[in-house]
Amino acid sequence: MKIRIYYEDTDCGNVVYYANYLKFMERSRTEFLRERGIDLASYHKKGYLFVVVDAHIKYRAPAYYNDLLDAVSFVTELTSVSVSFTTNITSEKGRLLVKGDIRLACVNSNGRACRIPHEISEALVK
Repeated sequence: MKIRIYYEDTDCGNVVYYANYLKFMERSRTEFLRERGIDLASYHKKGYLFVVVDAHIKYRAPAYYNDLLDAVSFVTELTSVSVSFTTNITSEKGRLLVKGDIRLACVNSNGRACRIPHEISEALVK
């Protein structure tokens, strides 16, 4: 997905503030799921939530105000209760700026780990 960097995304040096990359990764994962027909809001209503349990980010190069970035997410591991994603954020010229590895756990409305619904697991491996 394309992400335009706005002034609000930057620090006082017009460099993207490091924590904003987490937001970009979240958007990319959400679009990844949406493209596979997974509507998280409908699963939330059924009592399934996905929470971040692990995050590793490698910052390789900065992005600046008005840059156009590309964020691409893909599944790297799927278990019965968790799914791991890698998100690569690149510049317009294809230079890798940031790589994030995020693991999400499926939990019920009480916050206890539970199995990922079968239809979600199937959609994730397509």
